[in-house]
Amino acid sequence: MPTESPQQPTQPRPKREPRHFTMIRTFTPADFVTLGNGFAGAGAILAQMQYLATGQDTWLWLAFALLPLAFVFDALDGRIARWRFQSSPLGADLDSLADVISFGMAPAALAFAVGMRGALDVMVLLYFVGCGISRLARFNATSASMADGSGKVKYFEGTPIPTSLALVMVLAILFWKDLTGEALPFGVWKLGPFELHPLVLLYFASGSAMISKTLRIPKF
Repeated sequence: MPTESPQQPTQPRPKREPRHFTMIRTFTPADFVTLGNGFAGAGAILAQMQYLATGQDTWLWLAFALLPLAFVFDALDGRIARWRFQSSPLGADLDSLADVISFGMAPAALAFAVGMRGALDVMVLLYFVGCGISRLARFNATSASMADGSGKVKYFEGTPIPTSLALVMVLAILFWKDLTGEALPFGVWKLGPFELHPLVLLYFASGSAMISKTLRIPKF
């Protein structure tokens, strides 16, 4: 009488090794454009540092030129995503992080580079960067609830962070006219042991507009 052979125990499958660069493999073309935004902003900051180290005007002009380029990348990434019908799980976070560099930290560093270096100036510039970070975080947290049936957000609460390019344009004009450092318009106020350049209050106004709840800017 044939006997049934005992069933061999099932051998566990070997675990697959994680594929290298898995995260980069998930990037869409729009994500790479967003990285271009971040690279341009980071490049602008490094160019400003080189300007402060060498005193060569060419480096600061490079910084001024890279920030509009960052804006071009920022405008293109969403269009490319819609054109290719590709949504990215990293898209919103990548965009916010790149914007903080290009339209938050880089414009603040430009103000420092052209002469707004007093203790109170630095406090205002940090406030400006903090407003930009908060503005982007609020948008990411509330965009779903503000979207219409098609998933599109119709308006911004507060001014979008790329509006800081207006400040960059003002500084570029002042630099062109050699109105930087001690020649900054409106001079400097001495407040006890601290210094404040009144021009830096443009950054205070810009940051406050970003976090405003009453300002509603249509999103095109």
